[in-house]
Amino acid sequence: MDIYLPIADLPVNVFLVFAMGTAVGFISGMFGIGGGFLMTPLLIFIGVSPAVAVATVSSHIAASSFSGALNYWRRRAIDLALAFMLLIGGLIGTAAGVWLFTQLRAIGQLDLVIALSYVVLLSSVGSLMVAESVQAIIRLQRDKNTVPARHPGGHTWLHGLPLKVRFKQSRLYVSVIPVWIIGFVMGFLGAIMGIGGGFILVPALIYILHVPTSVVIGTSMVLTLVTMASATIMHSATNHLVDALLALLLMVGGVIGAQFGAQAGQKMRSERLRLMLGLLVLAVGLRFAVNLFVVPGELFSFRLMEGGR
Repeated sequence: MDIYLPIADLPVNVFLVFAMGTAVGFISGMFGIGGGFLMTPLLIFIGVSPAVAVATVSSHIAASSFSGALNYWRRRAIDLALAFMLLIGGLIGTAAGVWLFTQLRAIGQLDLVIALSYVVLLSSVGSLMVAESVQAIIRLQRDKNTVPARHPGGHTWLHGLPLKVRFKQSRLYVSVIPVWIIGFVMGFLGAIMGIGGGFILVPALIYILHVPTSVVIGTSMVLTLVTMASATIMHSATNHLVDALLALLLMVGGVIGAQFGAQAGQKMRSERLRLMLGLLVLAVGLRFAVNLFVVPGELFSFRLMEGGR
């Protein structure tokens, strides 16, 4: 059964879109991520223009993050002070990303930039995740009695920066400069690429700022929620690219899939989960690379709407 998407200007199969939402929701629930890095490419691969895909998926990620953030709020697993500082940089980064998005769309280069961004970011991050996961699995197999790695500690040059603030719940006393930078980068990437960036944000908070794992996921979800909601509003107001009907179909499927994914994820070792996620991220990046560099005479193997419409 086909349905016409008014903003995407495209007829799509309802069951296909619903299945995509369910599948990405399952993956999101299994790995504890937003899934935007997968949903945006899938929409592009079925013919939705990159501009509409990025803007629409922002609303999908915001809705998914709200449910997760509410759950962590009830468990008091969110560092509100840290989340607020991240949001200062995140909102500025989102505004900058939407501005660049609009400028690139005006000169007809938006589709190319989105594709290149996915190729570079996902291929590099996926490769690093796969390498780290394989090393962790090898270490465990070599020594079954290996003590689990402790939370990264110690001080780096980042801890010598000025403008230090104490975050009581995270037991941190660090400069807000790297906090603002991390927030800015995540907001910027979310606006340009339509990703929540949890698979980047969570490791950044743990290994750069040394945020305890007990509050890192909930805190990152607050940043994702606000930046993606802001990106949705900005894209709607400036570019008129958010397809509400498409977003609704994806949200319904995503909520259902996430419930089953969360149950499946609890039954697997963390090292294997990271390996599977890394392979998935790498595969999406390589898929973009093939469409961008291998398919002759085309930017992608799907139909692009003129001017990134």
